[in-house]
Amino acid sequence: MSLSSDLNDMVDEKLKVFEDIMSNAKQIQDSVLKEILTLNANTEYLRSFLNGRSDKELFKKKVPVMTYEDIRPYIERVANGEPSDVISAKPIIGFLLSSGTSGEKGKIFPLDNKYFENIVFFTHISSLLTCKHVNGAKQGKELTFNFTKPAFTTPSGLPVSSLTSSFLKSDYFKNRPPNDVFSLTSPDKVIFCPDNKQSMYCHILCGLVQRDEVVSLASPFASVLVRAIIFLSNNWKELCSNIRSGQLSKWIKDVDCRSSVSLILGGPNLELADLIEQECSQKSWEGIITRIWPKTKYLESIVTGQMAHYIPTLDFYSNKLPFISPFYASSETMFGINVNPLCKPQDVSYTFLPNVSYFEFLLVNEVNKVEIVDLVDVKLGCYYEPLVTNYAGLHRYRIGDIVQVTGFYNSTPQFKFVQRKNVVLSVHLETTTEEQILNAVTQARSVLESSDLMLIEFTCVADTSAGGLGHYVFYWELKSKTNNANPEIDDELLVECCELLEKSLDIDYWKYRSKDGPIGALEIRVVQQGTFDSIMDIYISRGASITQYKTPICIKSAEALAILEDRILVRVFSNSSP
Repeated sequence: MSLSSDLNDMVDEKLKVFEDIMSNAKQIQDSVLKEILTLNANTEYLRSFLNGRSDKELFKKKVPVMTYEDIRPYIERVANGEPSDVISAKPIIGFLLSSGTSGEKGKIFPLDNKYFENIVFFTHISSLLTCKHVNGAKQGKELTFNFTKPAFTTPSGLPVSSLTSSFLKSDYFKNRPPNDVFSLTSPDKVIFCPDNKQSMYCHILCGLVQRDEVVSLASPFASVLVRAIIFLSNNWKELCSNIRSGQLSKWIKDVDCRSSVSLILGGPNLELADLIEQECSQKSWEGIITRIWPKTKYLESIVTGQMAHYIPTLDFYSNKLPFISPFYASSETMFGINVNPLCKPQDVSYTFLPNVSYFEFLLVNEVNKVEIVDLVDVKLGCYYEPLVTNYAGLHRYRIGDIVQVTGFYNSTPQFKFVQRKNVVLSVHLETTTEEQILNAVTQARSVLESSDLMLIEFTCVADTSAGGLGHYVFYWELKSKTNNANPEIDDELLVECCELLEKSLDIDYWKYRSKDGPIGALEIRVVQQGTFDSIMDIYISRGASITQYKTPICIKSAEALAILEDRILVRVFSNSSP
């Protein structure tokens, strides 16, 4: 089915605004910087460098590149009750809490209404691009796994919450116009339920009841989609019982959630319950998404960076439905949109929008040379760390991501997310990056394809705790493709995985892994099912949201490491000869 002429007209009209923005990147970036500096020139932070002036040249010359430790004292002063104009001329309405999974400790960033306006704009453009590329994308509903958790407050009374929770609880989301974005299968009360388990159960139940209307499954990160399917695999019998009886389980205690979901559940539906039971009781869950939601056209979530690890699992569950990785964002700012939503996950690039923040780029891998360029001056193929100047008080802030220029859309550069800058594994003098770790795991998991096993989660550590050689340890959580019990482990298969992990690491690793070198054989430790959920609970207890949580590539938390060590099923080492 093709788009209606009215919808076509709306898509073309809205995208024309987007095209105009992309064609005037330099002028818009200069205008954004001028507006930010004019607005904030007399804040305490900027006044110390600019003396109230707002010209670009002085900004570039006088305002230093900042890290979180540079801005933290100012943020804490506002959090403790001092006026917003310590860092921002406009009122700070709260703080965004980073997940803390990269550096083990969450950071808080000032939040203003401009950020919410940017989210709305990104969501509009992204949904329009999806409509343009996916036939019938708006002719159904989206089963979206969104979650919120209660905010905590600073001593001054300002709320602190994750990006997703902050936006979903804002009037920008609550008062969204009808049909402004994709229709959702879940009522907002399910999203606002503070208990993640009750919320997940009700999201899935609403999606099952409306299975014939679902055209897409979505979540902020691919990891959440995997957790949703595993949750379904553990709870489908109870869900079918609810559908068969027309009654919601008594353990769903949240009153608003319960009342709104009961309306969707309606009365008993024996036919639907039997159909879902028939699909879920089959030995293999291959293609379970398309078997239960047969009209599904695509999956939407971030699948770049470390989220690419979940693609093979979702391919198995979805019969390789297309992935749409819509945009690139962080607690500091929105960055870019994927203008080619149906491209392969490994080809995803994000076109930075010049109207949301002022962007500069620090060239990486340059020895004894600091080169900072504007958005329109980046060079194809080069690697950069973005610097962000936003309306809420961050100026030339180092994001800590590494991106690569892959092309241009009109006059605006496109970037591929490569890795987090600060994630490295090292036993001796070698530095193994996040990108290298992810590539090695991708290579090693190919050994599992012909088996009954799937790699669900992993993390790693440089183990130097015992006597003898330090070595890399990878913790793997495996799942059977045919049942929910802890899978049978073939040691020889895992040894092969170990060897391929090692072989996929670069020469920097092998230089010290050589005969009589300081690095010992790589090890895989298989842990019990559910272990990584327990680790996630640690971070959620510290304030992270389930929608924002990312399993740490390299584990640093002693508490999380203790959980991993307590649940080991199998240990194997590489037999590769140095």
